[in-house]
Amino acid sequence: MDVTIPDIGDAEDVEVIEICVVPGETVAANDALIVIESDKASMEVPAPVAGTVDKILVALGDVVNAGDAILRMEETSNGEPDAAEARAVEAAEAEHVQPVADGAPRAAETERVEIRLPDVGEAENVSVIEVAVAEGQAVAVDDLLVVVESEKASMEIPSPFAGTVVQVAVGEGDDVEEASLLVVLEAVRTADVATAPTIPTTAPATEPAEPVPPAAKAAQSIETPPEPVTTTAKVYAGPAVRRLARELGVDLATVNGSGARGRILKDDVKSFVKRTMTTPTEGGPAIAPMELVDFSRFGEIDVAPLSRIRARGAVNLHRSWQHVVHVTQHDDFDVTDLEAFRSSLKDEAAAAGVKLTPLPFVMKACVRALQRHPQFNASLDPGVTSLIFKRYHHIGFAVDTEDGLVVPVVRDAGGKGVYELAREIARLSEAARTKKLKPDEMRGGSFTISSLGAVGGTGFTPIVNAPEVAILGVARLDTRPVWDGAAFVPRKILPVSLSYDHRAINGAEAGRFVVDLGQLLGDFRRLAL
Repeated sequence: MDVTIPDIGDAEDVEVIEICVVPGETVAANDALIVIESDKASMEVPAPVAGTVDKILVALGDVVNAGDAILRMEETSNGEPDAAEARAVEAAEAEHVQPVADGAPRAAETERVEIRLPDVGEAENVSVIEVAVAEGQAVAVDDLLVVVESEKASMEIPSPFAGTVVQVAVGEGDDVEEASLLVVLEAVRTADVATAPTIPTTAPATEPAEPVPPAAKAAQSIETPPEPVTTTAKVYAGPAVRRLARELGVDLATVNGSGARGRILKDDVKSFVKRTMTTPTEGGPAIAPMELVDFSRFGEIDVAPLSRIRARGAVNLHRSWQHVVHVTQHDDFDVTDLEAFRSSLKDEAAAAGVKLTPLPFVMKACVRALQRHPQFNASLDPGVTSLIFKRYHHIGFAVDTEDGLVVPVVRDAGGKGVYELAREIARLSEAARTKKLKPDEMRGGSFTISSLGAVGGTGFTPIVNAPEVAILGVARLDTRPVWDGAAFVPRKILPVSLSYDHRAINGAEAGRFVVDLGQLLGDFRRLAL
């Protein structure tokens, strides 16, 4: 016999996303054969009878519609009804009487049932993140209807009855609350004619009833997600979850599902990605690659390979961003007096062959601040169990070149005066721009300064130059009106941004470092103390 796609409502051109059986496999009635997916929901196509799979007529990715043959199977004859008996059963169901093995008739009745959101505890801002059914779709007991999500967890709403969906009252992204109408079912109940119990129904919205036992059993508390369970080879997940997995490059076969019957939820995919990124491997933490987009589809493009320096820098920055717990603290330093002092030295510096920029002063002040706060001149050991303090002060500074960013290092900056620092900065900058920097001149830094100079804006977030634990970003010097208690006066303001590794440095320590640095740059005479 050929198994065909059942009526799938208004959906057309649905995709085969999973094949659950192989030729020669024995299946029971209602075992899943394939899984199809439309834009709105996924649906298992079950075996109509028990039997053996003879031939699979579709492949993954095929587009099918209602009535298309998907599989050929041989029906099991031992003890099972033949085709004539099956037709008799169907006729009996049409008469609302279902024969059973002992010959006693059962009444098959339908009743319209409203499925509403059960008690979600103290959760707020509950939204519908997945609608797993469509109008006209047949569902069995415990089949997923809707998935909702709060700020803390997600919860599946299964069907408490077998039947047919006659109305889907919500859509993805809708906000819902306790007793909100989700789905209306034409529920089927089968009971002995002589002893038919009363079928429970859902109470109206003004007086929500307790969730029925099947739903209560399957719907986990929205505040306490269930423990993950290991899935089998068959992947059980809805369209939204599959779409998320595709976007993140996650193989759902490797994800443990925590939903009812091992269904994979969005939280499971996110947790899997988080664990993968934070689990050390031989090549470092793994991360899903970016999707390669063919931009030429949208218009003309040009492709320029990255220079070796830019490519290497991109790798280093990415690795640092992945490994370092970045925090950035911003402040404004009043350097009016320092700028007046620097201007007064202009002629003297020129006579000495020195171009005196603010950077040598900032570097000199940083060394003194590092001496007072040695944890900023340190590195974490790879196991994050020890802090390695460095007794030397080798200060790196970022240089913008045509090939990309380069960070030469001024060695033993604490033992150099401002003029000597200025000469060394100028020499290393020129060597960087002319590609004459030696490897040793870019190694061994203990702290880095990234100064954007006159092009720099009002602040930014510099990335820590690991294995260092801190970096100082210096933006554009500006003149601003500052209230002195009697009037607004023009002051020279230097915006700074201190990024640091929160595993090695806490916020209070960073605050003290910034305050000390601001005082040193605000009154450069303090360096003599």
